[in-house]
Amino acid sequence: MVKLGISEFTTMPWPFERDCESYKRAGADAIEVVEAKLDATRFAEQLTAIGEAGLTISGVQPQVRTFFASRMTPEPSALADRTACLRQSIERLARFAPGAPFITNTGAHPRGDMAEAMTVVAQQLRALAPIAADHGVRLALEPLNPTSVNAESAIWTVDQALSVIEDTGRDEVGLCLDYWNVWQNADIEAAIARAGDRIFTVQASDWRIPQSFADRIVPGDGSIPLARLIAATHAAGFRGAYVTEIFSIDVADSLYNGDLDAVVSRSLTGMRAACRTAGIDADGHPDQ
Repeated sequence: MVKLGISEFTTMPWPFERDCESYKRAGADAIEVVEAKLDATRFAEQLTAIGEAGLTISGVQPQVRTFFASRMTPEPSALADRTACLRQSIERLARFAPGAPFITNTGAHPRGDMAEAMTVVAQQLRALAPIAADHGVRLALEPLNPTSVNAESAIWTVDQALSVIEDTGRDEVGLCLDYWNVWQNADIEAAIARAGDRIFTVQASDWRIPQSFADRIVPGDGSIPLARLIAATHAAGFRGAYVTEIFSIDVADSLYNGDLDAVVSRSLTGMRAACRTAGIDADGHPDQ
């Protein structure tokens, strides 16, 4: 059975505790933890509460998750400092999320040098992989949509990400497959098949022509062929949770300003419908 989750980015205005309570009540199986929402003085208590709420951790979004500076996280600026921040996140949080991927992306190379960015990121991931392995977690590299190139990312296709992943030579490094980011890649279903067991985590939302740098909508409300992508991902061997991750910033009809309980509920309903169309049992939960 397919498991469904919600990223805390989807309900960014809420505090961590409401995320846990509301996701479980809506019928989610998993939560993607956003480190920025944790309280530094009691994060252990918060993360322990996830299991007590009956949720699993599908992945962790570190406070600093890009190796080069990005629009969303410009500081610290130095590569060594950013890598150190990611290492600290792993060392601090991994014991609460055994086996989970810590999600990373490249950031924006200051000169737009994609080739150098890919080389540098492979080197940094290779260096971090033993730390992740020692702490029982993994690293997942996410290619972003072309709308984010030279702002958040240097790579935008699954195959570019796979090239970096292969260059690390480490089994602990894999792919974060976000359908919103890659659904327009040429021959995307074949790329998903090539990714195979290197797919560590999957994220979903839906697409309308963006009105800002962060404008995603509820699964099922837009143009992404979610059922086809889910079928391809399942056929590639992925058996983790399919996680709704929505950003809704700087748009007049921002979902963040509306009924977020409804966003969570409708997201799970949309993902279950896509899974059914793909011929996959969507975890047996009734739609809310």
